[in-house]
Amino acid sequence: MAQDDVFKKVVAHCKEYGFVFPSSDIYDGLGAVYDYGQMGVELKNNIKTYWWQSMVLLHDNIVGIDSAIFMHPTIWKASGHVDAFNDPLIDNRDSKKRYRADVLIEEQIAKYDEKIEKEVAKAAKRFGESFDREMFCQTNPKVLAEKAKRDALHERFSVAMNNVDLEELRQIIVDEEIACPISGTRNWTEVRQFNLMFSTEMGSTADGAMKVYLRPETAQGIFVNYLNVQKTGRMRIPFGIAQIGKAFRNEIVARQFIFRMREFEQMEMQFFVQPGKEMEWFEHWKAFRLKWHKALGFGDAMYRYHDHEKLAHYANAATDIEFKMPFGFKEVEGIHSRTNFDLSQHEKYCGKNIKYFDPELNESYTPYVIETSIGVDRMFLSVMCAAYTEETVSNGETRVVLKLPAALAPVKLAVLPLVKKDGLPEKAREIMNELKFSFNCYYEEKDSIGKRYRRMDAIGTPYCVTVDHQTLEDNMVTLRDRDTMEQKRVAIADLREMLQDKVSITSVLKKLS
Repeated sequence: MAQDDVFKKVVAHCKEYGFVFPSSDIYDGLGAVYDYGQMGVELKNNIKTYWWQSMVLLHDNIVGIDSAIFMHPTIWKASGHVDAFNDPLIDNRDSKKRYRADVLIEEQIAKYDEKIEKEVAKAAKRFGESFDREMFCQTNPKVLAEKAKRDALHERFSVAMNNVDLEELRQIIVDEEIACPISGTRNWTEVRQFNLMFSTEMGSTADGAMKVYLRPETAQGIFVNYLNVQKTGRMRIPFGIAQIGKAFRNEIVARQFIFRMREFEQMEMQFFVQPGKEMEWFEHWKAFRLKWHKALGFGDAMYRYHDHEKLAHYANAATDIEFKMPFGFKEVEGIHSRTNFDLSQHEKYCGKNIKYFDPELNESYTPYVIETSIGVDRMFLSVMCAAYTEETVSNGETRVVLKLPAALAPVKLAVLPLVKKDGLPEKAREIMNELKFSFNCYYEEKDSIGKRYRRMDAIGTPYCVTVDHQTLEDNMVTLRDRDTMEQKRVAIADLREMLQDKVSITSVLKKLS
């Protein structure tokens, strides 16, 4: 199946089964804004719980906060967002569509990578087990030619981005003959910068109103509170502060479903360290965060690091963890060494001393910061894309199954009476009422048992128990596994102990210890 088709099916599946709806759907939606349905909110909450516990529960030197969305406007001046939080945009005059110039060029680089991979795949198929990928890439003329083009473009692009050279970005688009995906033409405008922050006014009268911003990131709420947390929590460096919260960006080019939205949620942790030790901690968190992703079991090949060529104004090192989406490898998390930029800027703008006093060194200094920042919505999308599976079963039918990690699945156990009579529903309800205090259970009695199994497969429920007439005699049920479809008889009394560890967040956290 083509990857574009897979993505379309995932998007349709999200709406059909109550995971994600277009916001304001009955009013024809609102661009790049989405609502999470009854299944989606459970999956999303489980993702957030997994992240939160991996930070706060597993680390005795990391605590959490929840800062306000509205913040003093000078904060955004100090952080650089007022002056520098921009995207380079370009319009196609024929389609009237607007694009990010950097994204157009990145997609062109990806096309060269795809051409190289196609040549490698053809050769691998032709030579079989004797294929030497490294030797082939170093000697094949076609691969070398494409790689030379790719590297030259990459170098030119990096220089233009680092120099914020808008004219050069446009010239690259012209020279590479990049066409508008809609009109197919190359009739481009100049590239210009566009600030991404939403603004509003706070105050009781128009004359006395103060211009404030919807926060474009959650990190600044941590920075302005770091000393409050340090003093009240008696924290010693190194220590971290974690936060989950909404952020807002006026994305002009918002697309690819929930991958890029105007209202989204972030999970961020800022780790405060002694100056000079930041690169050691950068490598530590880089490794830990990749381990966190891989613990979900989607396979190591689905992830890769991407080191930044162009560093943000506050960073001295940065890397992304990219996930293989149906539309290519895309960033789901960033790990950044932010130096002491943010805290120094806030100290300068607020006029107060916010340095940390180190009792071991008997001196005060401005800590350096390592940041891990992950988009909840992007993480949600990567999980859905990796889990979506179509299988042909023994009777020739196709079943759609979400092979979600059991710890993240919205529903852990479905309790299904075989028929709606003979006391089976009552027995099923009894089991449901006993187990619902341990994990999220779902009761259903409508339709044949086969159709109910399929519905549970489609929402990713890892286990189903069927209550039949024999259950009334021996207190045993049929336990069905979602992935293998294997069924076995188990005692009702053993269900909780049998499933608890398999479906809990703890089962994944143990892989990180």
